[in-house]
Amino acid sequence: MCIRRGGLASIVLDESKLERIATGFKFTEGPVWNASEDFLLFSDIPANRIYKWPGNGEVDVFREPSGNSNGLTYDKEGRLIICEHGNRRLSRIELDGTYTILADGFRGKRLNSPNDVVVKSDGTIYFTDPPYGIRPEEQELPFQGVFHLDPDSGELNLVVADFDRPNGLAFSPDEETLYIADSSSRRHVRAFDVRPDGALSGGRVFAEIRSELPGNPDGMKVDVEGNLYVAAAGGVWIFSEDGDHLGVIRTPETPANCAWGGEDWRTLFITARASLYRIRLGIPGVKVP
Repeated sequence: MCIRRGGLASIVLDESKLERIATGFKFTEGPVWNASEDFLLFSDIPANRIYKWPGNGEVDVFREPSGNSNGLTYDKEGRLIICEHGNRRLSRIELDGTYTILADGFRGKRLNSPNDVVVKSDGTIYFTDPPYGIRPEEQELPFQGVFHLDPDSGELNLVVADFDRPNGLAFSPDEETLYIADSSSRRHVRAFDVRPDGALSGGRVFAEIRSELPGNPDGMKVDVEGNLYVAAAGGVWIFSEDGDHLGVIRTPETPANCAWGGEDWRTLFITARASLYRIRLGIPGVKVP
């Protein structure tokens, strides 16, 4: 079910229907579409697996163990980037299938538990590092940060350190803005200006998500017109590029993340607790490399 309001009519069409395409999981997260081979990957964090949904047919195990993987994405070379929630590191699967650790510590201390990740068109990687995957006594860093990683040099830089629970993140279509969700009692999404050197500035509150339903702002994606889609309480909340709340794609289960895919990138896949959903929308999403 969808709340239709104003500009949402061009996004959620009369023929747009939410469909559950797989279920029976423990806690789904991190969906990403593989455009070269037409399949979706997504994480089941407690199950310690990455699953593959081939477009039609049954879901298969793609990787096990996965380090209790969370967020997933591809870089511009087509390599899979993995936030290993349990192993407290960011990793990469090379094109030949070999495994590379990209980052597991900062200034001599272990990362908390990398949560979500996005890759800029120049190859730069940004990821969030809340403490969801560790006990309080295991936390070594005195902050919950957002990091910037140069994949060539391996240089890791802290770009934001004032979040309570940094979580989902997404670039605007022109990559001049990086949206970052704070999945804490703050329940908001902030917008940062992206500098040429990869640093972030600003950090204004772009949108607040308040609801009596369970769920804080989590994973996010953007369409080609700059609308922001936020997995949050009750469904996927949609905001215009100006921050106007357009409406909500209601889901039966609380969603954790979403991803664009399909041949024309107009299918929004939604990971929600024990299930995987999809819905065809009127505006295509920004493609993953």
